[in-house]
Amino acid sequence: MVATSATARDGWSSRTAFVLAAIGSAVGLGNLVRFPAEAGANGGGAFVLFYILCIVLIGLPVLLCETLIGRHGQAAAPESYRKLAVESGASRAWELVASLGVFSAFLVLSFYCVLGGWVLYYIGTFAADLAATGVTGPAFDGVPYEEVEALFPAMIGNGMVTSLLDLLFLGITLVFVARGVSGGIEKVAVYLMPTFFVLLLGITVYGFFGGAMQETFAYLFTFEPEKLTPEVMLAAVGQAFFSLSLGVAGMVTYGAYVGRDVNLAGTSVVIAGADTAVALIAGLCIFPIVFAAGLAPNGGLGLMFQTLPHAFQEIPFGSLIGLAFFVMVAFAALTSSVALMEVPTAWVIDRFNLRRGAAAVLVTFGAAFLGVLSALSTGALADFHPLGFIPLFEGMGTLDALDGLTSKLTMPICALLTSVFVGWIADRRLVDSENGLSGGVHLFWRFLVRFACPLALVAIMVFGLMG
Repeated sequence: MVATSATARDGWSSRTAFVLAAIGSAVGLGNLVRFPAEAGANGGGAFVLFYILCIVLIGLPVLLCETLIGRHGQAAAPESYRKLAVESGASRAWELVASLGVFSAFLVLSFYCVLGGWVLYYIGTFAADLAATGVTGPAFDGVPYEEVEALFPAMIGNGMVTSLLDLLFLGITLVFVARGVSGGIEKVAVYLMPTFFVLLLGITVYGFFGGAMQETFAYLFTFEPEKLTPEVMLAAVGQAFFSLSLGVAGMVTYGAYVGRDVNLAGTSVVIAGADTAVALIAGLCIFPIVFAAGLAPNGGLGLMFQTLPHAFQEIPFGSLIGLAFFVMVAFAALTSSVALMEVPTAWVIDRFNLRRGAAAVLVTFGAAFLGVLSALSTGALADFHPLGFIPLFEGMGTLDALDGLTSKLTMPICALLTSVFVGWIADRRLVDSENGLSGGVHLFWRFLVRFACPLALVAIMVFGLMG
């Protein structure tokens, strides 16, 4: 199946390839770090149950909106929005929604590859430790905990190292995007995503037999209704939205490469289901090892880069498990970064009629500039606050400012306007011809897109800006 547009652009070779690529786009650091930390900090089972509900009622409807716009337009995101708008008798200005998504993807790519570089650093660290200590021993055998914990601040404080690793990760991403959809992006998905799942399940099985699985279940899945507060509900809505990588025009771009024989509704369910499963399994993968080591489950990046390395010190095969874990994270990060780079690359191809390789290189140079600024913002440029003139971003370095700008403003706005566009503006017959729904399910989806999704996204933005 080949998508056509103003330029020669190939498509996915099969529905399976599209599903794996879309899952790879959604699955990333948010699933492996943010979800377990959010679940533990926000009521455990109460958060998890409401999170799954939000995936079904908010994330999945918007995901279907994005993919159907892309397949209908068969072009880069702005062109796809413009085509549907014009055919619906609406203003061409709706393409600005997609342009905002493309801009968001570019910004996220620039700092996401910095985090990918950090993962590469830990792969090298654990590989060296495995060579020194052997397969069966714990990680960093005989090294004081304080030294292991200090690895992370020492790394992010070294601007030369983090900048080079950022450029390396960005360069790896470029290689696959420049090779095209079927020749590069699809290969990442088809080979890396199954390997990712094998590693994730393997480490989870290890934790089941050798870790504190009972304590993990109590931590993540004990349902206490009184803990389902408005704050917990909002956290679950936000996690569901960001977990599926909505608002960066990624699914619009990937949808443009999908053939007419693919049922978008059923495929969207598979994508959302797999993304949710990864988030749940990630908690069962990480926390048994953390609890077995007698450690507190710190949230955020500290969980991955400080707590877990120390936990691997306390278990047999620690170096091997640690290396496998960070390789797994690198695979997830790479599939996401490839999707993020493809969004602005597809736009450059369509907008300037450039060859794919040249377009990808152009995007890479721009992302490299912002990426190096982000890499240096935890060290040499810690006092540089590019958006400090805005109260919301006061005191934030480049990396945190770009993260805040996209997560609190540009991504929610893009997703909000997408649901409004599909629910209220686009010709219903055109939408119905693409979404693959019928009967009561179709009516329910339209209700969610027109009312529930916009209200939830407005809440995310309002409380995000207030926080």
